[in-house]
Amino acid sequence: MKEDLLEIFSSHFEQSLIDEILQEGRLMEVPAGETIMDIGQYIRSIPLLLSGAIKVLREDEEGDELLLYYLEQGETCSVTMACCMGQTKSEIRAITETDTKMVMVPVQKMEEWMAKYKGWRNYVFESYQNRLNELLQTVDSIAFKNLDQRLVDYLKKKVEVTNDDRIRNTHQEIAYDLHTSRVVVSRLLKKLEKMKKLVLHRNYIHVIDL
Repeated sequence: MKEDLLEIFSSHFEQSLIDEILQEGRLMEVPAGETIMDIGQYIRSIPLLLSGAIKVLREDEEGDELLLYYLEQGETCSVTMACCMGQTKSEIRAITETDTKMVMVPVQKMEEWMAKYKGWRNYVFESYQNRLNELLQTVDSIAFKNLDQRLVDYLKKKVEVTNDDRIRNTHQEIAYDLHTSRVVVSRLLKKLEKMKKLVLHRNYIHVIDL
C-alpha cells in the first residue's frame, strides 16, 4: 500500500500526511460489480482510489438510476466528503466498475487534516471542482444532447475507465445508467452496428470506432 500511495499521491500530499494515511487508513480490494456505498447509509470513511474505477449513481423516486460520473485512480468522492462533514446519509450509490483497490480513511480525520495539511485541503477542493464539472456535463448531456450522442459518450467513457474495448454490460444495464428503456438502447446499438461503429455479440459489445 505504501508504494501505491507514494506513486499516486506524492505530488498531492506531504510525506507526513502519507504517513498518517498509512497509519489510519484501511486497504480494501473489491471485485467488480460490488456496491460499496448505498443510498440512505451513514458514511464512516472516504475512499482514496489506488486502482480500478467506481461508478456513482443517483436514484429517483421510482427506483430508476442515472449515472452521474466515474471515479478513477487518484480520485475520491466529494459527495461522500460532503455527507461526512454534514453527518448526513448518502444520497448516491457507488458500485465498482472494475476490480478496485482503495484506502478507506476514517471520517474524523477529514476535518483534522483540512486544518493541518495544505496538500489535503487542495486535494479536497480540487475533488469538489472536478465532480461539479462532471455533474454539469451530465446535466448538459441530458438537457441538450439526444440519446444517440449520450449513448456514444457513455460507451466511450466505459472503454476509457475499463481500458477494454469489449463492454460486458447488458442492454438493460446500459439503459439503467442512461435512465431510458432497454428497447431504445437496443435500437440505437443496432444503428451504431450498421454504421460499423461497434459489433454486437451475445455477451459483450465490441467497440470499433466511436
